[in-house]
Amino acid sequence: MYLKIKRLIDFSLSLLAMLVLWPLFLLIAIVIKIDSKGPVLFKQKRIGRNKKHFNILKFRTMRIDTPDDMPTHLFEDPDTFITKSGKFLRKTSLDELPQVINILKGEMSIIGPRPALWNQYDLIAERDKYKANDIPTGLTGWAQINGRDETPIETKAMLDGEYVKNMGPIMDTKCFFGTLISVVKSDGVVEGGRKSSQKENYS
Repeated sequence: MYLKIKRLIDFSLSLLAMLVLWPLFLLIAIVIKIDSKGPVLFKQKRIGRNKKHFNILKFRTMRIDTPDDMPTHLFEDPDTFITKSGKFLRKTSLDELPQVINILKGEMSIIGPRPALWNQYDLIAERDKYKANDIPTGLTGWAQINGRDETPIETKAMLDGEYVKNMGPIMDTKCFFGTLISVVKSDGVVEGGRKSSQKENYS
């Protein structure tokens, strides 16, 4: 029952966000095009609810010659691939805004386990243990405000399981406000083996 209510909330808030934030979308798109060659949006195959594949959307923050399907924190020197505008977008998490479209389409929720890369088989398998692959993935979630990049896969999956077990209005509210705090503080994010600009995956 809560999943139906959650979907209604997701649709309403994402539609409102699109109507209110379109000038910001346009401004960011112009800056990206001026800053570097390539498309404005970055698409990447991810795992959604019931392990269904979908293309997550982000504002492009890296050069078009960046290796595909690799988490940013595994790069030896990710800064060599990140564009000037990309550094700001990643630091402020503004690059995640296009996922409002994924939420509007029903491919994601506002709150839920972050969608794994299609080839993160170890994380997907761990999430199966906690039924975390059976619910909608999210823009942010319980694991993201409790460690993010430095969190081992087993712990991350366990945190996703805690979300599944306690999913409801109270848990979603905790995740929402916890995310706002994490973004401001830039907590728990590693790029290239060091803490940096709040990204858990290549974008």
